[in-house]
Amino acid sequence: MKTKQESIFSSKTLTYFLQLAETMNYTQAAQILGITQPALTQQIKKLERTVGAPLFYSVGKKLRLSDAGYTMLDATHKIYAILNQATDEIQQSTSATQGEVNIGLLASIEDAVFEDFAILSYQNNPELKISFHMLTRKEIWERLENNKIDLAIMYLPDDSIKNWKPYESKKIISDDLLFIHHDEQLAKKHRIKFKDTTANVWAMYPDGYYLNQTIHEAYKNQLADFPRGVANFTTPTQLLHFSMQTGASTALPNSFMVGQDNLPETWTAHFDPNIRFDLAFVFRKGKAEIPRISHFLAQFDRYLHTDDYISRLKQLRNK
Repeated sequence: MKTKQESIFSSKTLTYFLQLAETMNYTQAAQILGITQPALTQQIKKLERTVGAPLFYSVGKKLRLSDAGYTMLDATHKIYAILNQATDEIQQSTSATQGEVNIGLLASIEDAVFEDFAILSYQNNPELKISFHMLTRKEIWERLENNKIDLAIMYLPDDSIKNWKPYESKKIISDDLLFIHHDEQLAKKHRIKFKDTTANVWAMYPDGYYLNQTIHEAYKNQLADFPRGVANFTTPTQLLHFSMQTGASTALPNSFMVGQDNLPETWTAHFDPNIRFDLAFVFRKGKAEIPRISHFLAQFDRYLHTDDYISRLKQLRNK
């Protein structure tokens, strides 16, 4: 007969519980987990019978965690933290030039420099496997927390994460967001007020994307009406192409626009006031002490020491 501990921690019970606690929606959680809703409901009820208390309750159509649910959620996070720490400690004795480095790259970031570095890294260390995963911001934080990626490449500051204590960051570059437009009357403007960017329709990043939220916050702070969006794309290449083909305005990182010279009837300007953010590596504390991670970050430092990030981008665009 299974013990109570075996009943709680067997199979995917905690994974199911965590996903439901994250979405607070049985249908959505079941879809993410790849199981049926009745199967998920059965697993949660089984867990509740084992601990002897309901973990969730409903208020109208909305699901809420009970006091017991919050206790279970806290305990589950502690269990994962202990397992992640143990994994890191074990890996600290591994080789610096063998194994795998899993990297989560925010999908809206230009990947040319990182792709080029991965090629050079393989040529120098063929036994070190680098795996890139193009992810949303939510997926990045989930995979960092669950130790499914070693490093994240993303924009900061990021207010979506409230507890920064388990994480560290390493800045790659500071970047500015540029207004991209096709209005010849504004062509000579190097800086532009927010209120002067709203006459035309826009192509934007989807809701929930870092730069979309950053732009929204900037317009809100300037008491300016937000531009009317007519299309959403997840990558800067898609946004620029749509903008040039349709005449819609958009906003893109300066680092992406580097080397995009002589675009027909397309001009750029800094926002006034400027929108600035950092591109950075983010990782859990202790990760940088793992030999292969430390080696990877040191290699990347040397890569940018030879030619900085912007210079690398220019070289790659001119190839």
